Amino acid sequence: MIKLTKRFIVQCFYVLVDIVCILLSVWIACWIREETLPFDVSFHNIFIDPVNPFRLIFIFWGLVTIFLNNMFQLYETKREIFETTEIWEVVRSVFLSALMVIVAIFMGKIPDFPRSIFFLTSILMIVFFSLWRILKRIFVGYLVAQGYNNFNVLIIGAGKVGKALEEEIAKRPALGINVIGYLDDFKDAAFDSNAAKVIGKISDFPAVAQREFIDKVFVTTHYDDRAFLQLLEEAQELGVAVRVVPQGFELISGDFAKYNIGFIPILEYSDAKTSHRLWGKRIFDFTAALFGLAILFPIFFVIAIIIELNSPGPIFYRSRRYGRGGRIFHMYKFRSMVSDAEQILEQMRDQNEADGPIFKIREDPRVTKVGRFLRKYSLDELPQLLNVLKGQMSLVGPRPLPIEQVRKEDFRQLKRLEVKPGITGLWQIRGRSDISFSRLVKWDVWYINNWSFWLDLNILFQTIPVVIKGKGAY
Repeated sequence: MIKLTKRFIVQCFYVLVDIVCILLSVWIACWIREETLPFDVSFHNIFIDPVNPFRLIFIFWGLVTIFLNNMFQLYETKREIFETTEIWEVVRSVFLSALMVIVAIFMGKIPDFPRSIFFLTSILMIVFFSLWRILKRIFVGYLVAQGYNNFNVLIIGAGKVGKALEEEIAKRPALGINVIGYLDDFKDAAFDSNAAKVIGKISDFPAVAQREFIDKVFVTTHYDDRAFLQLLEEAQELGVAVRVVPQGFELISGDFAKYNIGFIPILEYSDAKTSHRLWGKRIFDFTAALFGLAILFPIFFVIAIIIELNSPGPIFYRSRRYGRGGRIFHMYKFRSMVSDAEQILEQMRDQNEADGPIFKIREDPRVTKVGRFLRKYSLDELPQLLNVLKGQMSLVGPRPLPIEQVRKEDFRQLKRLEVKPGITGLWQIRGRSDISFSRLVKWDVWYINNWSFWLDLNILFQTIPVVIKGKGAY
């Protein structure tokens, strides 16, 4: 009861802030375009004075927007979703409310409603709604990191998926999730984990849940249907939320969609990579690459001169790589090694410090002084914008490996060829050259299975500080 009351108070506060945002959006838009209105701009004249012929439209717009924000669950703080997802919901809500206002103006036969005020109000709503929600997330993340409103959780299943889930939770303290331990019928307390231990079997769930004040349980294993059904019944009695990791999620491409056939709920493994979304990705890649080349042209020119003065050889290095569908293309880079690096490589195979087929050593004697600097800050990768323009690469995607480093008998490596390779990706923001090859492949497969436009944006934004720090590149 106390939790419900607190939740209601918080939601009322969120609604109040949105109302303030709406009032400010309308007022600022009217103030900027005051000459288009038949009255003096003030809060009273805009929303109360009957002389204002647009007063009811503004009030209707505000009410519809609040209703849609609630429908899109914007009055809840879902820690698990990306900020970009919440902002996208804001855009959808404002867009739909704007459409409804257009219909209301047409049906109400309200003449001369200023279009400039309509567009300004819509944009300002998106800006204000998004800005305060970003600030809210920062504040909530701070409170959660201090221990406020954290959740105690159990993980059912101490296998690979359970351990991976614990690792992902540990990277996100703002989620406020405390992993108390694992329940597993086949592993004991000697299980090797980051922090949590196996503290019982699945049959021990009721006792452990009460003793440890468990709020939620994550089910990561699916080996016993009867045990799962019993767990659901016990969790319902104890008021513990049950969350299930979909079986085979790491092998299936696409999003998950839920619908019902009668009273039977169905979880669908949807194909996320529909043609229109891929076209959207291509348009974004082309536009961003073209803009980037135009802005970075002076830097290209300076780097080319420095490379030319530093060591003999070509300015650009072309490497044959596998692209989408196994098509071979030449990937462009600024040359960072001596011109005969390929011949020297055969004499250095036994010095490889990387696992898998990748060749990497920290102090590679083939790298020039200028090349070391270019590699540290990924400046040698900039010419790949040309590959993006040509449609051979994307801004974000699995890193293209040299042809001789791709094992065609390895299905997981071949899966990387389902999409266009990228200039940056999860490998870039999570360690660059410091990560193992097996983990690189694992992240690439995860990216392919979970790709979305917002994930690409998130990776691009996270790439910037990683590149500036220059950590993990050699």
